[in-house]
Amino acid sequence: MHRFLKRDSRYNKMKVNTIIFTLVISVFFNLNIFADEHLSNSEKDIKTEIKETISHHLQDSHDFVLTHGLSFPLPVILYTDGNLDIFSSANFHHGTTPYEVDGRVYSLDHGHIIEASGLHPIDFSITKNVTFIFIVFLMMMFMFIRMAKSYKKNSLPTGMGRLLEPIVLYIRDDIAIPNIGEKHYKKYMSYLLTVFFFIWIINLFGLTPLGVNVTNNIAVTLSLALITYVLTTVTANKSYWGHIFWMPGVPTPMKLLLAPIELFGTIIKPFSLMIRLYANITAGHIVLMSILGLIFIFKGWIGSSLSFGLAFALSLLELLVAALQAYIFTMLSALYFGSAVEEHDDH
Repeated sequence: MHRFLKRDSRYNKMKVNTIIFTLVISVFFNLNIFADEHLSNSEKDIKTEIKETISHHLQDSHDFVLTHGLSFPLPVILYTDGNLDIFSSANFHHGTTPYEVDGRVYSLDHGHIIEASGLHPIDFSITKNVTFIFIVFLMMMFMFIRMAKSYKKNSLPTGMGRLLEPIVLYIRDDIAIPNIGEKHYKKYMSYLLTVFFFIWIINLFGLTPLGVNVTNNIAVTLSLALITYVLTTVTANKSYWGHIFWMPGVPTPMKLLLAPIELFGTIIKPFSLMIRLYANITAGHIVLMSILGLIFIFKGWIGSSLSFGLAFALSLLELLVAALQAYIFTMLSALYFGSAVEEHDDH
């Protein structure tokens, strides 16, 4: 028992050291981004450079930039006036050069692809955010397949199953069952687990030196919120719709007045999911990058050291925010599902 506790203590210490090392590397990487931008165009005002760097950091891109001079191109897929054009984003040379395909000239303008003749291409490109969505999908497939296999061999989980089981049980026992009920929670568990792990892992990627900001993209948070809305709407019972359009125990004139408000409230719920996740993640990245930018404004060892320390402390806080936002999204989704399948007794 003593050896087990000692080994477990060493393991926890190693995990803490790994997290601290990752955060330090992340902070230094972001500092390197600021330094590269500053050295590449020293004529600009430093505050303007910081604003442009933050804006560039938050945007999705058609190439994967690690640092200045080191990047990986991604495939560009465009549908323009009945034509499908596929080529590498390296042809744009980081947005400095237009690229021509069969008479159609494409160019990058602040992360968006435009066509010279005025046509509006439909962009199906594999951008940096899309790439990491696929990566997280593969990671989750690997994790849960390994977990399922561990249960086939032994009733007690091992390996990946041992790591994931407490989280899965927490989502089931403290989120799904209390908010949805034991009768209906099972049909929502797969979605709740998927959305929790997806948001959590993708938020953690945003804290690494890779510079990924998937949940900072409002299209991603909108898609997640729409899935919750569709599931709530499709699986709702008659009692749910009855309490929206014809509330029991309410005078008829009030029913006619409240019905549109209640219906509009069903749309507000996914909208709040979308905005909450998007705003919190975006604000965290902006504050962190702004504090890092203060290092180049102070230009002194006292101010720069304080800024670096504050950025590191904020990075630790962002670890909590990454899990907290996944928890909040999952909890609210479970609440909406619970209200949709709740069986009312109106007698």
